Amino acid sequence: MPKASLKPPSSAKATEGKVKRALKSKTPKVAKVKVPKAEEEISHLRIRVRAYESKILDVSVKQIIDTALRYDAKVVGPIPFPTEIKKYTVNRAAFVYKNAREQFEMRIHKRLIDILNPTPKIIEALTNMSLPSGVNIDVKLI
Repeated sequence: MPKASLKPPSSAKATEGKVKRALKSKTPKVAKVKVPKAEEEISHLRIRVRAYESKILDVSVKQIIDTALRYDAKVVGPIPFPTEIKKYTVNRAAFVYKNAREQFEMRIHKRLIDILNPTPKIIEALTNMSLPSGVNIDVKLI
């Protein structure tokens, strides 16, 4: 009894290779890009908070987030940014002692909060909110 061969004929193999090469060379590669729909357009209220003291900054950020969550807003953050350190070197003596110096530094702590799809009620509540002195706030609508 002859054995059954599972190999395709050599002519079929050759044409299959030619077809693959032809498809490779002529088919342009297209990247798939997801295009957002007009209905899915999301606006952000980006709040940057800066302060010299980290404890006061954290209290004010918590107050901002609590106010936003009270009106059922989606909040992203707070995202801590690197602390900006400004150093100043000052001579201790006015005239002769050049090697006697003092160094002072100011640390500026920063946080970022994003509020997704803010309503007018949220914006009004955030503008009427009172925060401690020494806290600087920048608000942008993106």
